[in-house]
Amino acid sequence: MKNYKLKINGNDYTVDINEVEGQEIKLDVNGTSYVVTVDQEIKQQKKTVVSTPRPQVAPAAGNVQQSAAPAAGSKVTTPLPGTILDVFVNVGDAVKAGQTVVLLEAMKMENNIEADVAGTVKEVKVRKGDSVLEGDVLVVIG
Repeated sequence: MKNYKLKINGNDYTVDINEVEGQEIKLDVNGTSYVVTVDQEIKQQKKTVVSTPRPQVAPAAGNVQQSAAPAAGSKVTTPLPGTILDVFVNVGDAVKAGQTVVLLEAMKMENNIEADVAGTVKEVKVRKGDSVLEGDVLVVIG
């Protein structure tokens, strides 16, 4: 179940998405249950694992081999299906944690999608106008 806190025209709403099946979404808004039908089928995806940079570890004493595998970048993913309204970063841009990187329209609302880590943009995987599903990778930050 996904939980969202929304503010619409100054009013606070708590939205709990209970089930998504095909074009039908079962959700609760401030405790009232609704069944919402969307114009396109929402395909469920496997959960995306967000990898974060690995901590540096001091070398052990003695003759020990260490792997030199690079840490994977942090992936900024979309929390719900929608349409990309704008992309605010390009490959090579420096970003701060909490900086808005993408503007997403979902359920008739604009949502700022923010970087969860500081770093350099390694990949931008979406463009303005793209449709995305929940969990899709939008930006990779290294």
